[in-house]
Amino acid sequence: MRFQSPVIAPMKAEQERKMRKEEDESLIIYLKKEVEAALLRTDSLEKENQDLRQEVVRLKAQISSLKAHDNERKSMLWKKLQNPFDSSKTEVFQQKQSDFVKVSERSVEHSSPRPSIQELAARKEKLAKVPNPPPRPTSVAPPSLKEAKDNKLPPASAPPPPPPPPNMCAGSKAVRRVPEVVEFYRLLTRRDAHMENRTNSAAIPVLAFTPNMIGEIENRSSYLSAIKSDVEKQKEFINFLIKEVESSAFKDISDVKAFVKWLDDELSSLVDERAVLKHFPQWPERKADALREAAFNYRDLMNLESEVSSFQDNPKDLLTLALGRMQALQDRLERSIDNMERTRESMIKRYRDFQIPWEWLLNTGLIGQMKLSSLRLAKIYLKRITKELQLNECAGEDNLLLQGARFAYRVHQFAGGFDAETIRAFQELKKIGMCSLKQ
Repeated sequence: MRFQSPVIAPMKAEQERKMRKEEDESLIIYLKKEVEAALLRTDSLEKENQDLRQEVVRLKAQISSLKAHDNERKSMLWKKLQNPFDSSKTEVFQQKQSDFVKVSERSVEHSSPRPSIQELAARKEKLAKVPNPPPRPTSVAPPSLKEAKDNKLPPASAPPPPPPPPNMCAGSKAVRRVPEVVEFYRLLTRRDAHMENRTNSAAIPVLAFTPNMIGEIENRSSYLSAIKSDVEKQKEFINFLIKEVESSAFKDISDVKAFVKWLDDELSSLVDERAVLKHFPQWPERKADALREAAFNYRDLMNLESEVSSFQDNPKDLLTLALGRMQALQDRLERSIDNMERTRESMIKRYRDFQIPWEWLLNTGLIGQMKLSSLRLAKIYLKRITKELQLNECAGEDNLLLQGARFAYRVHQFAGGFDAETIRAFQELKKIGMCSLKQ
């Protein structure tokens, strides 16, 4: 045994090393599989998280628009309930009551004495709302497949995509990438990497309604009886609105705006729109909300685009004030477009399902037009800085150059390039900047 031990010991050690190596290899293979499985789970969770974030952004935008609309309704409701108890506003009260009831058979004379709450309730029970006809769209959308089957007509073929607006076609061709903007901006940022000039947009105050006011309104017996009266007496009127909303189909977003305005005017005759409509389960709430969302989003974007397009710089204003106004306007423009682009796919899908125009959400529609409108801000911004540098050659020159380069780079990336006029404004600023860098 003593003679064999020197030979057996290395063999055992070698076997142990092989066993440990095999165990390590098997452990490594197992860990690799675990890592791959974890990566797959991580990828799926990241995709799910991204989808949830997009859905949250879309729901927040929808909630904000619905809150604004709900606040308008509550303010109107509060005025309706407060005005009957104000004895100093008799004639205004009578006029509002006549608008609220909208009686086609007879009208209340302005010289008549103010009726009491009981008389108003009794009068409302006798008279039903006569709906006004909805506005007719300028272009009728093709009938749905269900309507085509009901009318025994073959379904219409899909219409060709609408051509982009003429001004958009001309603008998109004139805009091109300018690499000099990126190079000049990076040159200045490398020269002074610590210089920053951020502007914080002013917070927009949000109209708030206290819970006490809502509780006071809901606890009024006259309010509850008025809701009950609307539910009982306005059935035909609400059923008419239900049919109009369900059968609505549009090709032009301006027709959606007109329809939503008509719908809101008609529903404003109810004491409380949501309190009454919840008693009608057939009310197409999802389509009505989608119509309102589309109309409000389009209106807000059009107002912002008009504000940017009509912006004028006042040379008498202080430089910091003028530049701050342009930067704040660009902030609003980018924020609005970014919110739209984040939820664009889900919005387009819902609008298609409800036959609501969606082409304005594309880059060839209003969204692209708003991006090009930012070139106007860039041109005015660069010209203002160039003029200031020419008048005051040494006062804060580096800071102004960096501000101009940063804003030019920002708009260049946002709009996808510059047009000829903006390129000329940038070249003038760059000429001054290169001269100062050589000194």
